[in-house]
Amino acid sequence: MTLRRLKLGYFAIEAFNSAASTFFLYYLFFLTRDEFHFTSRGNLFLTALHGFIYIFGSWQGGKFAQRFGYFTALKLGFAGMIGALVIGFWVPGVVGQILALALWTAPLCLIWPTLEALVTEGEDFKGTARMVGIYNVVWSGANSVAYCLGGWVWDRCGRNGLYWIPIGIIAAQFILTLWLERAARRVPKPVKPIEPEHHPEAAALKQRIPPKRFLQMAWVANPFSYVAINTVCAVIPQLAQRFELTPTQTGVFCSLWFYVRMGAFILLWQWTAWHYRFRWMVAAFVCLIAGFAALLLAPQFWVVIAAQVVFGAATGLIYYSSLFYSMDAGDAKGEHGGFHEAMIGAGTCGGPLVGAMALTYAPNSSNAGVFAVTGLLLIGFGGLLWVRMRKTF
Repeated sequence: MTLRRLKLGYFAIEAFNSAASTFFLYYLFFLTRDEFHFTSRGNLFLTALHGFIYIFGSWQGGKFAQRFGYFTALKLGFAGMIGALVIGFWVPGVVGQILALALWTAPLCLIWPTLEALVTEGEDFKGTARMVGIYNVVWSGANSVAYCLGGWVWDRCGRNGLYWIPIGIIAAQFILTLWLERAARRVPKPVKPIEPEHHPEAAALKQRIPPKRFLQMAWVANPFSYVAINTVCAVIPQLAQRFELTPTQTGVFCSLWFYVRMGAFILLWQWTAWHYRFRWMVAAFVCLIAGFAALLLAPQFWVVIAAQVVFGAATGLIYYSSLFYSMDAGDAKGEHGGFHEAMIGAGTCGGPLVGAMALTYAPNSSNAGVFAVTGLLLIGFGGLLWVRMRKTF
């Protein structure tokens, strides 16, 4: 067993975890709609709960893995997720679903920071950039396939499939983790190569904006990307009802933006002309706002399809910007392990919470949540411009 083969195992765990998590989280909204008659308001509050727990859990997850060991964190995380899903399946009523989501989110926070650390362990700067590129393609690819096929699975298996299929996948991950842990003991502990101090790439020196400023702008943009993403995913069941789509059809047609985002990751990994170009970040944020609003407000289905292309490309560039600038102009390890994930949680909580509150106080307007979150995104865009224009930060 070599370190490279070990990392293939880590990528396999990543793919399984992305698929199981995507299916359970996003199709839980179909369960709450169909069995408990949740509207967009209820699913948005549910998403906000998930994001709130994720803020604090992800902040501590990386620290736990560093202190007690990567494999300990993975085993505890998978065991906790299985336990949460079993509880959710057996506890009746809506309380069981809320309890399952809350108890499932906390151990999930142990998994992602740990996998990020494992796939980059022992790599120099170029190796880390390559591994992060592969990591993004793997999770986004599994994410896309899981959402695309998830509607078909939901139609045929319903609540039993929603819980027991992820339980089976996570159990397989637990077994694979045990095998990888034993194999890792036979592999010499990797030592990160000593290399000269890294400086931002040459493109950064040709701009009037300091490299650190691009990192700060990415810190602003990425949480707002998740504001939009998680608002969209929470209200897709109601969007499907408006266009009279079955869950199977919803999974196929509404997964388009997932695939576009994956394609954007591949393109941006290989094509570097966007590095340290402010116009690309501005364009991505504008497209994020336009794609979000059009996707949820469009009266024609073809507009929804076009909006998904714009939305997927925008979220891909914003997310990859956060990753690239944190590696090239900042401390990648600290960013990925703590602040980066916590900001994702903040966006996951903040956007749906704003949308849910808007629907609470304006119950007669079915689009109140979309308008409120669009306004929040516009505030985020103003924050991006403010960071760009400040002389010091």
